Amino acid sequence: MAAINQELIAQRLNISRTTVSRSLANHPAISAETRARVLAVAEQLGYRLSPGRAARRGKNSRTFTVGVLIGVPRENVTMVTYPYILKGIRDRAEIERVSVDVCYQPPGDFEAEQDRQTVMRQMRANDWRGAILIHPFPEPAVDLIARRVSTVSVLESYQQNSIDIIDTDDAPAIVDLVLRLSAAGHRRIGFASWTYPVGGHWVARRFSGYVEALFYQGLEFRSDWVLNVHRQAARLSPAEVSATVADLVARDGVTAWVCAADHVAYPLMQDLRARGLRVPEDCSITGFDGLEPPSGLSRLASMRVPHEHIGSSALTRLVNRIQHPTSPRRKILVEAQLVEGETISVPAVTV
Repeated sequence: MAAINQELIAQRLNISRTTVSRSLANHPAISAETRARVLAVAEQLGYRLSPGRAARRGKNSRTFTVGVLIGVPRENVTMVTYPYILKGIRDRAEIERVSVDVCYQPPGDFEAEQDRQTVMRQMRANDWRGAILIHPFPEPAVDLIARRVSTVSVLESYQQNSIDIIDTDDAPAIVDLVLRLSAAGHRRIGFASWTYPVGGHWVARRFSGYVEALFYQGLEFRSDWVLNVHRQAARLSPAEVSATVADLVARDGVTAWVCAADHVAYPLMQDLRARGLRVPEDCSITGFDGLEPPSGLSRLASMRVPHEHIGSSALTRLVNRIQHPTSPRRKILVEAQLVEGETISVPAVTV
């Protein structure tokens, strides 16, 4: 019986062993059709690459390049987290002997039909063997990248079943924050987010933790206390979010607000102050990410995301995926750590 190896796959398809090897490694020089044919025959024959124990490569390993595609929306470049993620990627890349090529791309400008755009040119010119996606991109664009190279997504999920995910365990972290608000005496708690042109699955996951905690505590849930989550609801600008929160604090006694992220919570704190509302005396607020507060603002009660660790894990996972492209898809969830902060207190008036 013939040995089941790359040479056998090459013979079955009448192609070179080099083409087989590159197809199994998701090399960008191989077309999607050829790669699909190779993977199909490999699966039919029962060919499996050894998954290995660790992604770390030896000193004599050949250096290759991976791309880091960072989605920086034109609308919001304040309080971003990608520099911390990128540091973790670069630190790990030195250990793995991998070269990192960074590309910044506004997600809304990435059209999957335009194969000649900057991202794809950079991918070909620098011979990316894999890609790490930071911040959300449109599904068709992600599918285009994943069909060319091994891909790992950071902090966003996609339908593409070949993409590994490194993410935060959002819902339990939000549950913890709501329970702390409840323990402080808050009975009417709202949820606020901003709108995002692309993605936003993370908002839905954090919202699910908010709902779970309310249900668990027997607290009231009202859809009009939830801002910018429901697809059919009015889309509110940051200024409109602040105005609505101030109105609901005064009208309905919603004394605490869970914000989807720190970059939502800190501007809200600033706007409420301008409207004469004190945080936390008149309204308690929580965030998510654990970022440093802007000058003049109190530190948020939040959940600190270990962004550097996530970046390091993403690079390690990508190297593993490049070496073993047929291994099962991985979704790795990282726990966030509580930041006590100074923005939770007992409500001024108990409803």
